[in-house]
Amino acid sequence: MDMTWDTCRSFLAVMRAGSLSGAARDLGLTQPTLGRHIDQLETLLGHPLFTRARNGLTPTERALNLLPHAEAMESAAAAFNRSGQGTPGAAEGTVRLTVSQFVGTEVMPGMLTSFRDAHPGIDIELVQSDRPLNLLTREADIAIRMIRPEQSGLVARLIGTVEIGLFAHRDYIARFGMPRNADDLKRHRLIGYDSAPHFARVISESGIDVSPRDFAVRVDVESVQLSLIRAGFGIGGCQVPLAAREPALVRVLPDVLHFRLDVWRAVHADMRNSLPVRLLAGHLDREFKAYLAPAEPARTPV
Repeated sequence: MDMTWDTCRSFLAVMRAGSLSGAARDLGLTQPTLGRHIDQLETLLGHPLFTRARNGLTPTERALNLLPHAEAMESAAAAFNRSGQGTPGAAEGTVRLTVSQFVGTEVMPGMLTSFRDAHPGIDIELVQSDRPLNLLTREADIAIRMIRPEQSGLVARLIGTVEIGLFAHRDYIARFGMPRNADDLKRHRLIGYDSAPHFARVISESGIDVSPRDFAVRVDVESVQLSLIRAGFGIGGCQVPLAAREPALVRVLPDVLHFRLDVWRAVHADMRNSLPVRLLAGHLDREFKAYLAPAEPARTPV
């Protein structure tokens, strides 16, 4: 007896639901069918995968070890389905795109809107995750990343750099004034990181003597930091081209803290000949180049 995708899918469903009944509902199968799949898999492997209890099923250590391999099979099956959709050579089908939570929320909506207007036959699966998804196992077809992908089998392209600076809402500046220098920042309400080592290194390299204890609010989620800036809570970091879209945001000490992050677009080598993937990749290259173009000069409050 060989393992089938049906038994693997049932295994994943039970791992996620914690019970046969919940997995059956998720897959639209009967509970006896799910139970038979698990029994077949345990017989094939020669080891139990779950321990039965009154409140459901608990995975064994062997089941936990198998989980990432089953998830890779799931990703490959999804990629197989996406690749088989539509007419060969036609601008139709589905493309799975992964970006960070922040980029997906603040930068991507307009880019995807214009793409869909131009290519109504292509559907997009947008995966917002700060965990880099693995294109090699087909968790996604295209990835936008702030670090260069190093895996062989990927086609990566540097599409620009994004500048990060300090910003505050003009209402905050009207209330508390504009910091005069780096030391003056400490008397202001700073929006900073909680435990992100990357930001700690960047601030240290900028010569600013601040630490998490100097922040009035500490949060590692960039979208929350931006919401606090917009609300007038205090001074925090933001992508310069994004802040340039909002007249209420004022650049603070542009010569003191500013750094750049590379923006990479990566595609699995096997998917680069897919027309939907090529079209979306090219569209993102153009849109990001426009987004990352030099922003307007720093504004001063009136």
